[in-house]
Order: sequence, then structure tokens, then C-alpha cells
Amino acid sequence: MTQVIVVGGGLAGLVAARHLAEGGADVELVERRDSVGGRVRSRRVDGYTLDRGFQVLFTGYPAARRELRYENLDLRYFTAGATLARPGSRSVLADPRRDPFSLTETLFNANVTIGDMTRLLKLWREVGGTDESEVFVGADESIGSFLKDRGFSTQFVERFFAPFYGGITLDRSLSTSAAVFQYTIRMLADGSIAVPAGGMGAIADQLAASAREAGAEITLDSEVEALEAGDGTTVEIGNETRAADAVVVAADPKRARDLTGIESIPTDARGCVTQYFSLPTHQQLDTERKLILNAGGTEPNHVAPLSTVAPEYAPAGRELLSATFLGEQERSDEALAERVREALAAWYPERRFADCALLATDRIDFAQFAQPPGFYHDLPTTDAPDGEVYLAGDYTNWSSIHGAMESGRAAARAVLGSR
Repeated sequence: MTQVIVVGGGLAGLVAARHLAEGGADVELVERRDSVGGRVRSRRVDGYTLDRGFQVLFTGYPAARRELRYENLDLRYFTAGATLARPGSRSVLADPRRDPFSLTETLFNANVTIGDMTRLLKLWREVGGTDESEVFVGADESIGSFLKDRGFSTQFVERFFAPFYGGITLDRSLSTSAAVFQYTIRMLADGSIAVPAGGMGAIADQLAASAREAGAEITLDSEVEALEAGDGTTVEIGNETRAADAVVVAADPKRARDLTGIESIPTDARGCVTQYFSLPTHQQLDTERKLILNAGGTEPNHVAPLSTVAPEYAPAGRELLSATFLGEQERSDEALAERVREALAAWYPERRFADCALLATDRIDFAQFAQPPGFYHDLPTTDAPDGEVYLAGDYTNWSSIHGAMESGRAAARAVLGSR
């Protein structure tokens, strides 16, 4: 039986372990932390469910549909569209195909011209039949350039696309690859945005359970210190040297580069800071499960009414909000929290936010790797390392839950196909 060691228990590693085990390999996944999930984790704090930074599942992702059992995740859905917030002003932008009751508000939204709505509907039709293999090829441009070429107004770009895609790509300047934009727009048209009732960590837990059911062993609190590929493949785990027929490196980008020496693994990072706040239930924001986009400034980029979407995220009588700042932030947690309260007070002048209590702050230096135009031409292939060593991580595809899961399956296929 083929002996395979998978390094890293993020989504890519978990998917790889499952497919390898289902293919008949003897698989051990080694994870340095005390839990699986990598960048997709959740924790419970005083009855609140706090994900590691603001994260959501695009249910349209083909890899997610293939690898996950949605019916067992108990998904809770955001309403299609967003609330555009500026000092003294809130307006609704919704997809009239999904939320017909918001049609009137959308049509009379001062931030959106009829021309912009027409162009947006045309864009949805344009990307509707686009396959991933058709998007991430050939020449590329920035999201900003792509939108300008299609005639969207500067106001609409600044007040909607900049904060919305700032949340998706952590790049409010819209300098990220237009290929990422085109594919995610299609996923928004094909599916919904959701979170599991038990938190985003439930995704990793389900993948881990599937891997174990297939026969994979998952070892936590153990770190692979080094690996060697030559006549045979060995890994060092603590003070032990282990032999394997193949190794799948599914560690984070920096660790994967250190272990394999593959310089094309991207390590330029985009980070963010996400804060979590508790409010009394009677102060629930009237967002109707829509994301709140900062259309009048940059701090915070967006606010998510998490417990309005998923009531299980907060204890009875309380509401849970998250607010996300883009990039690294040198200010203290409380200074950032005060900025959030100021923004909320400006958006909702009829309310008071003295009871908006900071619960936690996640400072995530590496939330995604940078994806400038054409980035996909420089990414490493699954079999880039020498010998029987393979890569599994979104850095072989593109930075997303879909990219991570797709890479895990690709790595397993490469290993099994080489035997």
C-alpha cells in the first residue's frame, strides 16, 4: 500500500487526505496546531462564535459543492445585495432577481445610476457561462481597469465595487486581477453567500470527518521540520525521521516554500484586522441580513451583522457584529474599536452605540496571497517539487476556499496517478 504523508491540516490538506485514502493509500495528515482548518477556523468566546476573521462560503463554488455536504452544515444565508452606508445615509443595493422586494429601493438608490444597473445586469449575463479554465488564462488586467472599460460610473465603483471587492480581495484599490473578479461574480450569480450555523470552522470539521471516514489518520500538535526527496522521500517530525512513498505539502505558503524550496510559491501577503462586537438585541441593525459597505470612507471597510444572518453566533439577548479593516493596522484594538463605533454612529445617527462592546480582535497578517493581474501565470504546479513531493494549497490555483479544495483533489490525483 502506498504510504503518503500530508503536511498541513487546512482545507487543501484535508481534501487531499480524503481523496488519497479513498484511492487506497495509507495516509497520515500531520498538523502543527491542535485543530484542523488552517485559515478557516472558529472559536467560542462567552457564548459567541468567532470565525478567524470575516469569512463566508460562496455556495456556488464547484469544489465546495463537490467536497461538502451542505445539508449537514446547516447553512445560514446573507441576503443578496448590500447596504451602502455613508454619514447620515443608508441605501440598499440588491439583485432584483434574488430579492424582488428590494427592487424599488435599488432603483431609487442615489449611489447607482440606471446605466450602472444596466451594465451590471449585462455583466452577469456575460460571465454566466464562463468556466474557471476560461477565466484564469491569457492576458489580464486589474479589476479597476475592467470596470472602467465597461463604462461603470466612478461613483458606483467607489461606493460599491471598492468596498465589496475590498472585502473579497482585501484590496480596496481594485488593483487585483480581473480574473478573480470575473469568476467570483459568476459564483455570486450561481449561488449564495452563507456561513454554517456552527461557524466557518464547521467546514474544516466536516472535511476532517470525511477524511477519517475514508481511512486517513490525522495527527495534531506535530510539526514537520524538514523533508528530503531523493531515492526515497523522508520527513522529519520532531526527533523522528519517517519514510514515505509520497509527501503532499499543504502547509501555508511561507512554510511550503521553506520545506520545498519552490520559489514560485507566492508569499506576498494581503492582511486584515477583524473586530467582533456585542450589542443588545434591541439595537439590531436594520440590514435584513445584508453586508454593510462603507461607501463614504475606508475604515472599517465593511460591517457584517453575523447574528442577524446566523442567530447561533450569539447568546440569547445579544447581537454579534464584525467589522473589518484592510491591511495591517498599527493602532491599538481599542482605538480601532472606537473608529468602528464612530462609523456606526455616523451611519445610524438615530441610534447610540455606547453599549457596542468589543469582544475580540483578529489581526491576520496573511489572509490571502497578493493576486495582481496575470498572477496565475507564475504560480507553481502541483508537481513542481523534485521527487515524490507534491503541492496542495490555494497558491497553486487562486486564493479562495475553492482554490484550496481544488488543489487538494489535484494533489491526490497526481500522487495516485504516479503509482
